[in-house]
Amino acid sequence: MKRTKNIYIFSNSTGETAERVIRATLAQFDAPDTKIYRKSYLKTLDDIRMAVEDVAKRPGLIVFTLMHQAHIAELNAEVERRGLESFDVITPILDKMQEYLGLPAKRRPGVIYKVDEEYIRRLDAVNFTVKHDDGQNTQNLDQADIVLVGVSRTSKTPLSMYLAGKGYKVANIPLVEGLPAPEQLFKIDQERVIGLTIDVQQLINIRASRMRNMRQSTIGRYTEYESVESELVYAKRLYRQNQKWMVVDMTNKAIEEAAAEIMKKFQQK
Repeated sequence: MKRTKNIYIFSNSTGETAERVIRATLAQFDAPDTKIYRKSYLKTLDDIRMAVEDVAKRPGLIVFTLMHQAHIAELNAEVERRGLESFDVITPILDKMQEYLGLPAKRRPGVIYKVDEEYIRRLDAVNFTVKHDDGQNTQNLDQADIVLVGVSRTSKTPLSMYLAGKGYKVANIPLVEGLPAPEQLFKIDQERVIGLTIDVQQLINIRASRMRNMRQSTIGRYTEYESVESELVYAKRLYRQNQKWMVVDMTNKAIEEAAAEIMKKFQQK
């Protein structure tokens, strides 16, 4: 019976970097009987000593990504004293990069996982945008940085999500001919509202493709030229009635291109 090989990851931070390296390495072997244990957030010399003591109870290879030189020295001393094995994943790479770049390494643990304010802002924007997609929660429109309006399949949702990834809280509202737009839309700062339009035939093609993907008939008012044209005329009439709304024509336009137009408007404010 094969004896299980234990691998212990020592880190000043999460230990995720070392674990990824170990798992990628183990993938090169035929079903090795191994167990991986993490010893994360080792902040003091006592933490190092206690972690090594735990390893000594069930010996195995210690793989570490410690950043503090004092911690590395303490670990090496404890490993030698107890007759264990260890491998430093990060120091050889840092030394080589310092030599190549001609710059000293920061040797700060957890830098790659640091959550900064910009990341949090973008995450909040994405969460807001998901909750305000396709006319949801219109009572919160005043909290949106941008509100996109347009008839069905004018790229409201993908454009909203792209802008959210740039840190904008976006709501989008479908315009349906014969139904009034939500009252809240006209109570917010009208400079935030963006009307989307598109060529009639291109919109028909997009809708027909959508219906085919859903295994539904492409014949009906949803793709009928006169009906689609009427919807777009209705939307354009609404845009003309609200002069402060910026209008973006999505005809043959990539999401990134449309987003750039919109962001330019808001960056100039």
